[in-house]
Amino acid sequence: MTKERLYLYDTTLRDGQQTQGVQFSTDEKAQIAAALDTMGIDYIEGGWPGANPTDSAFFETKPKLNATFTAFGMTKRAGMSAENDDVLAGVLNAGTEAVCLVGKSHDFHVTKALGITLEENTENIAKSMAHMVARGREALFDAEHFFDGYKANPEYALEAVKAAYEAGARWVVLCDTNGGALPREVYEITKAVIAAGIPGDHLGIHTHNDTEHAVANSLAAVDAGARQIQGTLNGLGERCGNANLTTLIPTLLLKEPYASQFEIGVSKEALTGLTRTSRMLDDILNRVPMRQSAYVGASAFAHKAGLHASAILKDPSTYEHIDPAVVGNARIIPMSNQAGQSNLRKRLSDAGLDVAKGDPALGDILNRIKQAEAKGYSYDTAQASFELLARDALGLGASYFDVERYRVISERRRNARGATVVESEAVVTVQLPNGAKTTSYFKNDHADDLSDEGPVNALWQALKADLGPYQGVIDDVRLVDFKVRITNGGTEAVTRVIIDFEDDKGRRWATVGVSANIVDASFGALLDALNWKLAQDGTRVAV
Repeated sequence: MTKERLYLYDTTLRDGQQTQGVQFSTDEKAQIAAALDTMGIDYIEGGWPGANPTDSAFFETKPKLNATFTAFGMTKRAGMSAENDDVLAGVLNAGTEAVCLVGKSHDFHVTKALGITLEENTENIAKSMAHMVARGREALFDAEHFFDGYKANPEYALEAVKAAYEAGARWVVLCDTNGGALPREVYEITKAVIAAGIPGDHLGIHTHNDTEHAVANSLAAVDAGARQIQGTLNGLGERCGNANLTTLIPTLLLKEPYASQFEIGVSKEALTGLTRTSRMLDDILNRVPMRQSAYVGASAFAHKAGLHASAILKDPSTYEHIDPAVVGNARIIPMSNQAGQSNLRKRLSDAGLDVAKGDPALGDILNRIKQAEAKGYSYDTAQASFELLARDALGLGASYFDVERYRVISERRRNARGATVVESEAVVTVQLPNGAKTTSYFKNDHADDLSDEGPVNALWQALKADLGPYQGVIDDVRLVDFKVRITNGGTEAVTRVIIDFEDDKGRRWATVGVSANIVDASFGALLDALNWKLAQDGTRVAV
């Protein structure tokens, strides 16, 4: 059976940049474009030339891509020729192989937003497409608000998209701009467009996620005959985001009927880098990856219930719809008070601790977990703290150092210029097994610009400043995320702190601390982080 070609169009660098709080630098755009190109995306939209200095600089340094590099703009304005429209000129001057122009297809937007007649809008679409084609560009027309427009006035919505197609547009892209369409509507309307004379292999789909249907709507359009999908990495985009390519790509490659019916530019070999690419984007954005993301999330293949873990040990397919390695992810057996011995043995094995079935130590570990969680601890995500607990119960724990005392001070005051500043400082005294004692001091030194990094940062910097013979092992440990939860209310509320760390080997681990004092809870998690690192690297206790 010959497979049909289905094309993937990425708009992370343009539509994704409209996400609240997201603004890529030129270098970051180049890094993301290179990752998308390595993956095998067919079209990479770089942005809107001239819209801002970053986009202009990115097009000036045009990246070398196997993908079709695309510039975005809008159709010409009424009362002006395409040849004299400065917006079209800016898009053409970007020198890309393809150009995507957005235009109105909803009569309401034409008459109200643009304030022109329907005939004028149709002419603007046709003349703009023809202008791009005449200058050797592959032309795409993004039919803005198409599904809303079709439901309000199907005759005009079809007139608008047919004008683009008949003027030479390679792709006519149906846009669910407001994100309110549902899969059945998308399917039926896409079918109607094809029946009206625009072939499916010239038809694309662009969806937003305002009803959590962006991926489903994209697949519905493909089912109806569309052969291009537009989307973004990690579902970035305005409001609730765009169709998520990190979900769509593995679905198209691994799920039927798509896997048998279609060929896409992403190979199964490239698919193994999907999780890494997704997390690279989150690193650029300086945000924690969403754990529940399909395919690539840290919890996508996490099995917490004892019944599930028992079955997973016998055959992973009992509770996994794909092998996590196929998308570059990994299976996790979290530990919690819902855990059974199957979870426990699997998690210990993953940590390099093989314990025989029925060993009394398993019951002891489970009891310790349940007692700790009754006090507010959570080992569901804090795997490093769990491993330290298990090692101690198995008689494999090591005492690398003991904290004799610590002191943290945060001060809010006015400086000599009368500005309010905040300063945090910490002192930590550590006793080593060989009798040596170290005292380290750290003070946040950004008081003048109001960017005090807080008491926990001061404590962390002081704690890891001088651990004597262990210093070379812990120097590369970095704190990357900090989460606080209150486990019960009132003035005696217990605080749970979970902290994520990473090192230069690319390892990432999390620890937990619990106390009525948020600083002390944080300190417990910091201690676990260093002890786990030392144990993981096989460090010997100082003598």
